[in-house]
Amino acid sequence: MAASEKKKKKEVKRKRKEEGNDDNDDDRMNKKEKTETNSNSNKLEGSRAEEQLRFFFDQFQAANGLQLSSIELESLKDASSSSSILELPQSSSSLKNTDTDLDVKMLGINIKAAFGNSWRQALYESELGHGDGKIPPGSPSVLIISYSALRSIHLLKGFRSITKQCSAVKLFSKHIKLEEQISLLKNRVNIASGTPSRIKKLIDIEALGLSRLKVLLLDVHPDVKGYSLFTLPQVRDEFWDLFKNYFYQPMIKGDLRICLYGPYQMAAHSKGKKGRPVPDK
Repeated sequence: MAASEKKKKKEVKRKRKEEGNDDNDDDRMNKKEKTETNSNSNKLEGSRAEEQLRFFFDQFQAANGLQLSSIELESLKDASSSSSILELPQSSSSLKNTDTDLDVKMLGINIKAAFGNSWRQALYESELGHGDGKIPPGSPSVLIISYSALRSIHLLKGFRSITKQCSAVKLFSKHIKLEEQISLLKNRVNIASGTPSRIKKLIDIEALGLSRLKVLLLDVHPDVKGYSLFTLPQVRDEFWDLFKNYFYQPMIKGDLRICLYGPYQMAAHSKGKKGRPVPDK
């Protein structure tokens, strides 16, 4: 009887040990799968940034009818995509033609997060300061470029929480005189939003500075006719002229990051519906 009980106990112990090994194997498999998932996720994020960088420069070359030189291409290869592209988390806004107030609110949150611990100094504070720490007037940290005045205003809604002390400046010609904008740019500016033609004019006359600029946010959402910043006649040409003259070199040097807001591939291929598009500046 005693021998039979001992045999049973041994059998129970053996089964428990086997079950324990199975659990450990499951744990190891789960950890491995989790590690592989994280690794694949990181690779995917990197590939998206690289894809956006390639896409952007394909558009740049096509719009300007040029081919980048071997030296320029090498510069792009040397500069990592993360230093040239500020990638936004995928959202409904990146997959559809229209965006909501919630989408632009999330945009503001993501841009703020991109500045890390320095966001307050870069995006919130309102004093110019003095001495060595003086902030140059009229030099934003974030510059938003849209195809119209209405879109410029719409995107600024996402930055309301961080522009209470230092107001964002609107840089378009509709209902705002150039002289008024020049006056506003004599103060500290952290965030500005406008259209290509007015932005270039203000840079040309040295009213708008670029010494603090870290993020160039491009609104690539199409309009109701399907035209975007990359395809709307006149605005498209004005944008690429602006980029080529003032933003290309800082970008390839890694001093400036481009952020594409919206369905960029869709925006590039959409030529618009029938009817003459009218730029709203």
